[in-house]
Amino acid sequence: MPEANFLPAADALAVWRDELLTGAPPLLYPAGAGELAGVEIGPGLVTLIGGAPGAGKTALTMQLLFDALRLTPELRAAVCSVEMSPGVLLDRQLARLSGVALSLIRHRKLGAEHSQRIDQALATLEPLADRLAFVRQPVDLANVAATADAFGAGLLVLDYVQRIPPPGEHGDRRGAVDASMSYLRQFADAGVAVVVVAAVSRGRDGKGRSSYAEGLNLASFRESSELEFGADDAFLLLPDAGDPEAATLRHLKSRHGEPKDIELSFDRRLQRFTAAGARPAPPDSKKLKAALAALWRRTAPAREGQGEGEADG
Repeated sequence: MPEANFLPAADALAVWRDELLTGAPPLLYPAGAGELAGVEIGPGLVTLIGGAPGAGKTALTMQLLFDALRLTPELRAAVCSVEMSPGVLLDRQLARLSGVALSLIRHRKLGAEHSQRIDQALATLEPLADRLAFVRQPVDLANVAATADAFGAGLLVLDYVQRIPPPGEHGDRRGAVDASMSYLRQFADAGVAVVVVAAVSRGRDGKGRSSYAEGLNLASFRESSELEFGADDAFLLLPDAGDPEAATLRHLKSRHGEPKDIELSFDRRLQRFTAAGARPAPPDSKKLKAALAALWRRTAPAREGQGEGEADG
């Protein structure tokens, strides 16, 4: 029989009471202005951001990252991006901060008329460079963990999680993603803030057709219900079909508070998101609980039948 490992409630209560009476709130890293400042990123938290291809989820996540570094001078961060090189990511931040079109920056068509704005943006970016690292090959969670340890990163950004494999063999993509979220929770439990970008599956529109435009919900995170269960906050970035510059950051899950959707304006020319306001998420808690229960029922049998060393099928 394994040795018991538990925490008596009296000990937990004592620690909790001391923390409560000191009035010290949990540590969070502010990551934006306006309602975007309400996106909780901090030690011990896994924040999940999903969206359809082209929705702007990488642009939003990197904006949150760079603003978090700017607003918390002691913060160090590491980024693991499977689709964009450091140069491409920096091009986007330069466009956002300078107000110079990304197309001009990408094609290096900058003129004297841009110099002042470019210099000001570089003056913002350069002080952050010593506190930011980009994960190189191999792009896997073992290297992400090693990089975080070596660099002293307090914030990890993974874009996107379905293509960053965990250690070991896991049989299929779903099992690998389940294992990945288990590792990410271990990172968070060690005091690291984790922001995860995830691909989503198509939903069904009103006529039953496969579409990214309608029907996206917690079950849309591709390959695994473990993504939703393991995250503290889960968001979907949903463009407005009627307005190419409008989007909603739909707050699907909040483990520590009330979900609040955030209305956004997305300037694609500058890769810049601006919060337009917030509204409470629709009061569909019963539907949400039912969806979570259904996801759990689909996941649990695979776990129960999983032998030691087997992948979750």
